Amino acid sequence: MTRSLAPFFSLFLSTAILLLGDGLFGTLLPIRGNLEGFSATSLGLMGSAYFGGYMLGALFGPAGIMRVGHIRSFAVFASIASAAPLAHMLFSEPVVWIILRVATGFCIAGLYMIIESWLNEQASNSNRGSVFAVYRVVSLAALTLGQLALNLFDPSGFELFAVVAILTSFALVPVSLTKAVQPAPLVTARVSLRELWSISPVGVFGCLVVGLTTGPFWALGPIYAGEVGLDVQGISFFMTLAILGGALLQVPVGRLSDQIDRRWVLVGVLAGVSLSGGYLATAPGLVGPLGIYLGTFAFGAFALSLYGLCVAQTNDHAAPHQFVLVASGLTLVFSVGAMVGPLFISALIGVFGIGAVFGLPALVDALFILFVLGRIFSREAVPAEDKEDFVAVPISQTTSAPLELDPRADGDDEQSST
Repeated sequence: MTRSLAPFFSLFLSTAILLLGDGLFGTLLPIRGNLEGFSATSLGLMGSAYFGGYMLGALFGPAGIMRVGHIRSFAVFASIASAAPLAHMLFSEPVVWIILRVATGFCIAGLYMIIESWLNEQASNSNRGSVFAVYRVVSLAALTLGQLALNLFDPSGFELFAVVAILTSFALVPVSLTKAVQPAPLVTARVSLRELWSISPVGVFGCLVVGLTTGPFWALGPIYAGEVGLDVQGISFFMTLAILGGALLQVPVGRLSDQIDRRWVLVGVLAGVSLSGGYLATAPGLVGPLGIYLGTFAFGAFALSLYGLCVAQTNDHAAPHQFVLVASGLTLVFSVGAMVGPLFISALIGVFGIGAVFGLPALVDALFILFVLGRIFSREAVPAEDKEDFVAVPISQTTSAPLELDPRADGDDEQSST
């Protein structure tokens, strides 16, 4: 297997370097913004701006890639994304940072699309599952190291911003030196929310809830950790434990959902998000660092498992020719939730305190349980033999899930009845 994966080394290396920098930057920025005295609303807007830029990149990035090619596009996106951290240091104004976050999100979306389409071009049906698995491991390891890299320098200085810029620039090197032939032009799907809703209301509504749940965590989680008394090292551990929790629970939860009605598993995971989120919402001032760490581990375990369940639930009811629609549409719905969540919660912090970062997601997930239960009793479950296998998705701020590498995409493209 090692020999079959050798051609993918340069692309995996670019992925690792890119995610290492993006993971560090995503945690560093709210911490530095808080040190600069930015308001909670400004910090929430920055989080929303990133996801807004990512959504725009997913929608309009393919046109630019098809026009100038993958390598040139990668160079453009990487250059802009590497300049953005340095620009943050030159202009310490909330409005400028918000604009820069839109640009960064757009570029990161383009970079992911290029890497993932390139991996798909080199993968075959015989090794696609292995490629996807390695992609997940590389993504998880890099994102985790990105959180821990926060301890390299003082966030109040310029060094960590320089590290992010250097890493993003270095991500260009392996792709530029690869001998692999550029992949075919990207294929995009017309997103019809009406058609998507007809396939699986639970899956569509669920991805919106996932965005409302995880978007505030990525944007404001570091601020929460600082407000409850954790130092920089503690904040890095706080974010890392959530990521590890999601990595550990995602696969067993997914396998369980392959055996029974996936919606009942979704109800259980939503209950876990509500309980752990409610715990973290009330924890400030009541528990010590250990209690906070346990809470974020549990929250990450449940919250970061939701997206894969929603994707699998939707694919259970989708025909093979609808997989591209499902992947594109659910990404769009998730991005909308992730944009709205940080902005809405940042406004609530002034009223309810920092616990709102987890309190509102806990409430939203609890209410969504009622919707899922209603669907359980109004629509029969998909028979086990007709289910699509659960596939764990990479854990990142954008929950990027490359459809082309998804083993479910290996099937016949012809339309089938659902």
